[in-house]
Amino acid sequence: MTPRPKRPPSFHEQAVLELAERRSLFRARDVLDAGIPSMTLSRLVQAGRLQRISHGVYAPRERDVSEHVSLAEVCMRAPRAVVCLLSALRFHDIGTQEPGDVWIALPPNVAVPRITSPAVRVTRMSGESFSEGITEHVVDGVRVPVFDIAKTIADCFKFRNKIGLDVGLEAIRDGWSRQAFLADDLWHYATLDRVTNVMRPYMESLIT
Repeated sequence: MTPRPKRPPSFHEQAVLELAERRSLFRARDVLDAGIPSMTLSRLVQAGRLQRISHGVYAPRERDVSEHVSLAEVCMRAPRAVVCLLSALRFHDIGTQEPGDVWIALPPNVAVPRITSPAVRVTRMSGESFSEGITEHVVDGVRVPVFDIAKTIADCFKFRNKIGLDVGLEAIRDGWSRQAFLADDLWHYATLDRVTNVMRPYMESLIT
């Protein structure tokens, strides 16, 4: 029996496939905003032309996503977010943390995004504590801001009651042994985060 030939994509399906070619990841919202029915996504997933990464996030079927795809998912849906704390440590490969949630920082006046998958942990930062130390990365075609290593370590001490002092201690030792930050940079962020008294004995033990 001769197999039935594949039907060509519809106008809406072709528009979605072209969007998928331009981006590694895209939101269902992007499709709806373009006036394309949501059922178009379902048909393309069923036909094996798209893959559903998580709720409301899609990618071309043949494209492999990176190990940090969860960061891209969150930052795509929360454009004001900056990856911080445990997720920033994991991104920079500092320490042994393997967070199940994505940790992000938001300024006080920004609403917490309604994201259930991947799970998100929000930390509020303001002023220079939020705006300094941001490094820009591209993950699966998505802009992902991440605090740099020195800023992240200082933040770990600032939020030690939330994540545990052991996380900051491991990070400062591992980062220093790898020469991943400068002492002056770490001291700058410790001053910014107002944790110099907490961090001073640990920094002195490393430097001396």
